[in-house]
Formats: sequence, C-alpha cells, structure tokens
Amino acid sequence: MMLRQILSRAAVVPVITIRELSRAVPLAQALCAGGLTVLEVTLRSAAALPAIEAIRKAVPTAVVGAGTVVSREQMAAALGAGSQFVVSPGFSAGLAADARRAGVAFLPGVSTATELMAALEAGLDTLKFFPAEQAGGIPMLKALHAPFPQVGFCPTGGISAAKAAEYLALPNVLAIGMSSVAPLELIEAENYAGITALARAAAAWRSPAA
Repeated sequence: MMLRQILSRAAVVPVITIRELSRAVPLAQALCAGGLTVLEVTLRSAAALPAIEAIRKAVPTAVVGAGTVVSREQMAAALGAGSQFVVSPGFSAGLAADARRAGVAFLPGVSTATELMAALEAGLDTLKFFPAEQAGGIPMLKALHAPFPQVGFCPTGGISAAKAAEYLALPNVLAIGMSSVAPLELIEAENYAGITALARAAAAWRSPAA
C-alpha cells in the first residue's frame, strides 16, 4: 500500500506506546471502532514488535506501522514483525534505501528545507514534519508549501486538539500524528471505551475525503 493511500484513510494517526502485549489488540480494536484505522506503534518498549504482529493477525481493519525507527536493525525487525509502514523521527538515506528495497511505505521526519530536499532526492515526497510545534508548526508548513508544493506532510509532535483542525486545513497536510488520542493513562487503565470516544472525536476533525 502506498504511503499517501495509507494516510488518506483517516485524518489522525494515533502514535501509541504499548507496554503490555495483552493490551495491544483491545487498543487497536478501540481505535478502529472510533474510526482511526492507521496506527503507529512506537518502538519504545519490548512489547512493540510482538504488538505489531498481534494487531496484524487479530485486527484486519487496521493498517499498522512501526514508529521511532532510528536504525537499519530496527527497520529489519519492524519488517519482520509485519509492519505495513515505517516511521522515523529523522531522514536517513540508509533507511530510505532499505525501505525501497523492501517495498514498504516509509515516512521519515524532517524539520528543515535542507532535510526535505535530501528526502526528495531519495524519491520521497510524503514526509513527517517533526517535531511539529517545536519546529515552527503551522507557519512553517505554510512557508514550505510555496517552494515544495508537491510534498505532503504528516505533522507530529505537540499538536493539541485545539490546533488539529487548523493543521488539517493546510493544503500540504495529509494527516496528523497524535499520541493524545490514545493516552498512556487510558491504555494502562484499559479504558477502551474512553479511547474509542477520543478516536471518534478525532476522526470528525476532517473526513478522509476532505
């Protein structure tokens, strides 16, 4: 599946950290029930890779990827776990080459025009803008649109619910990444109804066809 096709499925990509494998499938089901079907599982815990495998097997409506991939070894492990896309906080030519060889969708992070041009040279025109708020937020994305109108972004990092619709209204924003739609306290409390409610509210910020 192509990256833009993946991002078109929902306005918001939940950026989730799973510490207990037993919570992976119920969490994915709760998010999908709320209309958020593209899930980024960060490689920040020992449970992350088995969680990706479990979600792939048990939740066919979800498109699940690995986030916080910072090395080629992690890329290989993510692919081995069945990740349908891979997200990196920065741009790496090596990771881009590995993703291209594997035929997997790769979403690297950029925060400057220089990094963006390096990604374009590697054949990538769909990028994560990270850390979004700290790197200039909406004004920066507006500034990048004029010289790089072909680039689509998934901004992630510090985006609040209050600003989400404004980000999503930008012509170069395809979706946004947020951890607040699956907060750790709700995951650890196994409050899946609460997570579904947050997901449903986030899905309404912009319809996939908008």
